Amino acid sequence: MARTKDSFTPWDFLDEYRGKDFYGNWPTVSEMFDITAKRYPDNMCFRVFVPKEYSLTYKEAQANINKISSYLINDGVKPGDKIAVSGKNSPEWATAYLSVLKAGAIIVPLDISYNDEDMLKLLTFGDVSRIFIDGDRIEKLDPKNTLNLKRYSLEEGSKHPYIFDLSAPSCSPERTATEDDVAAILFTSGTTGTPKGVMLTHKNLVSDCYQAQSNMNIYPTDIFYAILPIHHAYTMLAVFIEAISVGAGIVFGKRLVVSQLLKELKQGKVTMFLAVPMLFNKIIASLMAGVRKKGVIVYGLIRFMMGFSGFVKKVFGVNIGKKLFGFLLRQVSLETNRICISGGGPLPPSTFKQFNELGIDFVQGYGLTETSPITHLNPIYAYEETSVGKNCAGVEAKIVNPDSDGNGLIYLRGSMIMKGYYKNEEATKEIIADDGFLNTGDVGHIDSRGYLYLTGRAKNVIVTEGGKNVFPEEIEDHFQLYNEVDQICIVGYYAKEGSMGESIKAIIYPAKAYSSSVTKEVMKARFDQIIEEVNKELQSYKKITKIALSDTELPMTSTKKIKRFEVIKMFKDK
Repeated sequence: MARTKDSFTPWDFLDEYRGKDFYGNWPTVSEMFDITAKRYPDNMCFRVFVPKEYSLTYKEAQANINKISSYLINDGVKPGDKIAVSGKNSPEWATAYLSVLKAGAIIVPLDISYNDEDMLKLLTFGDVSRIFIDGDRIEKLDPKNTLNLKRYSLEEGSKHPYIFDLSAPSCSPERTATEDDVAAILFTSGTTGTPKGVMLTHKNLVSDCYQAQSNMNIYPTDIFYAILPIHHAYTMLAVFIEAISVGAGIVFGKRLVVSQLLKELKQGKVTMFLAVPMLFNKIIASLMAGVRKKGVIVYGLIRFMMGFSGFVKKVFGVNIGKKLFGFLLRQVSLETNRICISGGGPLPPSTFKQFNELGIDFVQGYGLTETSPITHLNPIYAYEETSVGKNCAGVEAKIVNPDSDGNGLIYLRGSMIMKGYYKNEEATKEIIADDGFLNTGDVGHIDSRGYLYLTGRAKNVIVTEGGKNVFPEEIEDHFQLYNEVDQICIVGYYAKEGSMGESIKAIIYPAKAYSSSVTKEVMKARFDQIIEEVNKELQSYKKITKIALSDTELPMTSTKKIKRFEVIKMFKDK
């Protein structure tokens, strides 16, 4: 945290509390929350609208956390115990997370969409002794309790104790956690084989949270919207932990349904909206479709004004879009929104550009679960539509073994790098070098100004017969704005037996509204046309030579990423 005398960082205020409320370079997550509760006791902390509306201030949330952590300690929880939390986004989920850390234990967030078998596998591998979970899952999970789990409900009405009813005389853990202790274990990418549990320390999470603010200002007056699953590193850090670091509020959304989402954005007066590219694409497409219906002249005028607004913002740093297009932003409940943040996948530059033209400061970022996760953000004052941004404070990035275009493996180092994989030292050594640099497995390049550009995942690369490397993500990006395409997965296939190189195949799941309105013949002709249009934009060795239409939705993770290797197995012979 070294800095020059005249420099300023978003975490300077911590000096006032060092030596009194925490010791060392960084507070733990629990200490960070307590510092925020001391600074902003009456700020709204957690809010939810369904199934019933209620909110908690920081002072009220802190009281709940203190009594629940005391209950856990009195009930035998020791420092280092692993306690899981799994459920829909809610104040209860967030309270469980913070209460476990306050008790000195380690939190294990699990995806509620896991089936019982996969959930039990992870609970066993993670040595979990207790779980906070939604009421509708609490009875179904391990009904004979073969794991001897203690269970607490995140919803009222269960026969198991409801989290907000837990209470005990105030007490502290026998050993207070330090910044270097593991705070959370996050499981990544599937449950087949040996699970990979990413161990993130308090320092990883807290330093990443504050250092990310070097590229983006957030304030106690901000309201974050948590609609993506909060167990995922992206939402957990970029919404939940970022908000509580500055005293901002969090509105929890439980269902990724556009009508409900727009309602909650408006009700909650949200200023910080984080989502995945798919959602932002749908919002901007819907908005511009509405403008197009007003006629060619109106549409042309608005697009001209948007272009002018974007020029003024990009060149002069003046945002006039909010005033010009407030009437449009109200239609998608973004009139109070200050910043939109996209993560979890590549975003079309046109989507990035249009949001900025409308007056929304749009941020695209980059990171991995293993990096806590934020390492790069696009500064709102100097953004590049095709880049994932510049490295945040404290992050070192380098490109290893670049090709002739400068693209190579991206390596990262800093205080946000994980401690390692749980019970898997071999996998840890494979990804983290002796000098502390982590191999992200992603390929990209860094320009002369320090902006990072992604090409794709190294493990997904398709090698053509001519020896060229093709990254599926590069081709998939071209399909994002075709409304007829709901999902696209680009894979390699061998066009003829004995071939040493792969050709390119597109697996498409058509949009339901489109597929239900046309015949199969018309649909096939349209997708052939789309492939032809995309191929014109691609280099010769990247052109798609085969197409397969899927009758069912392609398997996805809870953060709406296609499970590529499952799709490859499904369509191996098609």
